[in-house]
Amino acid sequence: MQTLTEAVSDYAILFLSEKLSDQLVFHNIDHTYEVVAAAKEIGLQCHLTEKEMLVLEVAAWFHDCGYANTYIGHEEESKKIAKSFLENFGCEKDFIENVLNCIESTKYPQKPFSLLEKVLCDADLYHLTRSHYKAYEKMIRQEFEIYLKLIYTDEEWQIKNCNFLKAHQYYTPYGQEILSKLKEVNIHLMNCSE
Repeated sequence: MQTLTEAVSDYAILFLSEKLSDQLVFHNIDHTYEVVAAAKEIGLQCHLTEKEMLVLEVAAWFHDCGYANTYIGHEEESKKIAKSFLENFGCEKDFIENVLNCIESTKYPQKPFSLLEKVLCDADLYHLTRSHYKAYEKMIRQEFEIYLKLIYTDEEWQIKNCNFLKAHQYYTPYGQEILSKLKEVNIHLMNCSE
């Protein structure tokens, strides 16, 4: 018999592989793999319990499944998909509610309350710390053009991107102490003036 983690990851991988548009160049299965890994890393650094780690990992797998149905408001769709799966798996209501709250907290602008929500929000924006951040921001720009019809000049995008990077704050102690320093490197490399 599969564990919940195995069942969720198997389902999410298959779902995302089959249902996501090829035009989702950032919010694709690779992003989900990265968020799951980042959530585990941050969760361990925050000394989460085994039960909390399970909620977190399940939420990370489901957090962007809603992109299969819609770009704007995908979190609501992700929550529906997660709720249906977890109810069918026989999970307790409190567990499901915690998963759904984590997913909801990733909605921009992020508004996490619990530590678990803060961990998932930090994991969702972990890419701001990556050495190849420039590639990520190009993919996000491409999605904005396709799905939001937001077309920016290079200068406008640079300003928007820099403003976002500088305004963003991580929520967990690990995010504030470690991840924010790595993000600062990208702010410098992006030539974001003060």
